[in-house]
Parts: sequence; structure tokens; C-alpha cells
Amino acid sequence: MKILYFDCFSGVSGDMTLAALLDLGLPQEKLEQELAKLAVHNFSLGIFRGSRSGISAMGLEVKMGPQEEHHRHFTDIRKMIESSPLKQSVKGMSLAIFQRLAEAEAKVHGRKVEEVHFHEVGAVDSIVDIVGTAIGIDHFEPGSVFSSELPMGRGFVQCQHGRLPLPAPATLEILKGYPLRNVDVEGELVTPTGAAIVAALSSGVSSSSAFKVAQVGYGMGRKEFPDRPNLLRLVLGETVEAYPTDRVVVLEANIDDMNPEFYDYLMERLFEHGSLDVSLSPS
Repeated sequence: MKILYFDCFSGVSGDMTLAALLDLGLPQEKLEQELAKLAVHNFSLGIFRGSRSGISAMGLEVKMGPQEEHHRHFTDIRKMIESSPLKQSVKGMSLAIFQRLAEAEAKVHGRKVEEVHFHEVGAVDSIVDIVGTAIGIDHFEPGSVFSSELPMGRGFVQCQHGRLPLPAPATLEILKGYPLRNVDVEGELVTPTGAAIVAALSSGVSSSSAFKVAQVGYGMGRKEFPDRPNLLRLVLGETVEAYPTDRVVVLEANIDDMNPEFYDYLMERLFEHGSLDVSLSPS
């Protein structure tokens, strides 16, 4: 089975995910052709190669024209995706990610999901990041998606609602029940969009199956951090059959005073009830 693993040692965001998928081998032409099926216009993709700490990686920037609307309601985004000619699998992943975001925003701001009015998330670049990620994952067709635990930075971030603490309230709401790790980094490592991608698509924090690495892709973040390269690493692999294992319980006892004639009977009964081995050692 094919596995896609999110190695989020520096966090995760929407543009980092899409850039890493391009570095993994998603054809740019296919991405642009599929995105053209959305009723979103007047934007272009800036795709470039760079490096972080000497590691070659892809970067992504969505360039928008001046006439494009930046704010949308969740119901508008849902209708746009559902009415598009995208594949059903791509629609399903895209809507699952946006649903996570809408539910988190509704909880944080005390609204109904249908009333959520996205700002940054409703902008064209976030729509491109989310639907583009769904297109990319559908392209590779992994049987399972896994992720590392997510690192949480500290400080504050400025957004449409004002100055918010990190991790952002929506990010924490999305990641309820997901393994997190506090790190001594000033800045936002996991964005709400990145959190929603991982929470909606990942089956867990690791795979219990052994797998062989087939391809590795790196997506660059826009910020620089002093203690780590700001990269998302995606690993595509195939599961392999590991050596079979079994769990065995060993029971030991000291018997001080018992008729020796009972030992043979006891050993026969233990074998009848499923013991793998029975041994007797006189002391």
C-alpha cells in the first residue's frame, strides 16, 4: 500500500504543503489545469526553487489581481467546489478541509457553521492551497496519510480579527485530540490551513507498518527560523511485509510443597489450555 507521510519538523501551512507536493512530483501543468476548473480567476501561481539550510525545496506564491474578492462565506466556497467539474475525490478532500476550518471558526467566534465569514481562509490563495493540496494528494493516490506530531510556536500573530496569541485559537480548535509539542520558537509554525489539512486527511501521527521510501519532497515556508530550516517534508513510500511477530506471556511460580505425582497431570492440563511450552525445574 502507498503511504504519504507529513514530516512537520518546522510545522505546516497550505502553501508549504502544495509546494512540497510539487517537489514530490505533482506536474505543474496538471495542477494549473485542475485549478482552472474552479470559478476563481485573476490569479497566477509563482512556483520557484530555493533552499533552506542547503536543502533544495520548492516555494509557492499565489499572485492575485486587484479585482479579485478576498472574503467569502463558507457556504459560497462549498457551492463553488461542489458545482465544479473537479473529481469527486478532490471535492471530498477539499470540503473536508474547509469543513474543519469552518467548524473551528464558528466555535471560536460563537457563530453557526453556515454563518462563518472567512477572511484569510476565504482568500484566493487559501482556496488554491487547499484545493491544490487535494489535487496533489489525489494525483499520488496514497492508501493512507500519516503525520508527525505538530510543533507549536509562541508569540502573537496579526490577522483580520486583531492581534491573536499563538497557537492561533482556530488552530488549537482544529487540533483538539491531536498530538502537539511546544517548541521555543517565536512565530507561527502551524497555520489554521495547515492544521486543517493534517487533521482532515491524516489517519494518525505515525504508521505501524514498515515502508520503503520512494520519493521525498520539500516545501519552503516564507519565514526564517534560527534553530531549524523552515521546511515541510513529504515522504511517499510503499508498505513492506515485516517479520511476523507475536506476543507471549511467561508465567513462573515456585511450588514449595506438592505431591510430585501431580506434576505430569498439571503439565498435560496446561498444554490442553493453550500453553506453548511448560517446563519444570527442581530447586
